[in-house]
Amino acid sequence: MVAGEGILLDGVSVRLGRRLVLDDVTARFGGRAIGLLGPNGAGKTTLINALLGFVRPEAGRVTVFGHDTLRERTAVHALCGYLPETDAVVPGLSGVRFVCLMAELAGLPAGRALARAHDLLHFVGLGEARYRHVETYSTGMKQLVKLAQALAGAPRLLILDEPTAGLDPRHRAEFLRLLREVRDAGEVTMLLSSHLLRDVEEVCDEVLILRDGRIVARHDLETERCSERLVYELELRGDHSAFVTELQRFAREITRAPRGRMRVELAEPGAVTRLFEAALACGVQIRRLERRRDSLEEIFLAAMGDDGRDDS
Repeated sequence: MVAGEGILLDGVSVRLGRRLVLDDVTARFGGRAIGLLGPNGAGKTTLINALLGFVRPEAGRVTVFGHDTLRERTAVHALCGYLPETDAVVPGLSGVRFVCLMAELAGLPAGRALARAHDLLHFVGLGEARYRHVETYSTGMKQLVKLAQALAGAPRLLILDEPTAGLDPRHRAEFLRLLREVRDAGEVTMLLSSHLLRDVEEVCDEVLILRDGRIVARHDLETERCSERLVYELELRGDHSAFVTELQRFAREITRAPRGRMRVELAEPGAVTRLFEAALACGVQIRRLERRRDSLEEIFLAAMGDDGRDDS
């Protein structure tokens, strides 16, 4: 990555009162879409506030596209669009006036701001409702107008905090489709903070997982999607101690689990035949064989130290 590009957190620690909320966090990212996961209290909101310059780290430095978030906060804000978790709409304004106001605050001249507001409201599907007051919008419509205002200033960093919270399945699917369109346009870096693992899995290319104020996992979802790793999940019947010994001759990795379950990574496709031959030779019955990729739920639970596996 070229110096000055992307977002950098370098040894960032943030204390709120007596509590250390972020603890020596170091991360650099600048891809299309990054998911931010973690349980309540993990530090996700504080990390977002640090990116926006709303909290002062007691140690470390945060930069957004080369701009220090404390010394150059105005420049950072000019580069960011933010969709907050709360309603954050202005009662008494129509949808188009609300988005236009946000565009003007981002620095667009009045005429361009109004044109962009109309374009964005059509993009998010609120073209017919753009003259209604925003306080009369449904929950789903409010999320859509918040997305439009977050895009109003043509940001380079789009921060989304629980964007699908409270949406029914139909509106949630539509909202995620819009996020994928924004991602695929390639004009912004998107940071999506959510408790909904499936949202992150559907939209993001990589994920950061926070726990107790630290990054405990970073995973490249796009590489995983394109991966040719030969990972299989097996369910066995019989004593498989000898079978495991035989597998160790040609398997890259073996993870044993309770009740005769096992995950095996093979080095090459032809090794599947050897796997069945080894089972036959060792008197083990393979009840189920399924090729698997780690789901985001499995990655998250493993990062939380609760993956349910028994490696004994």
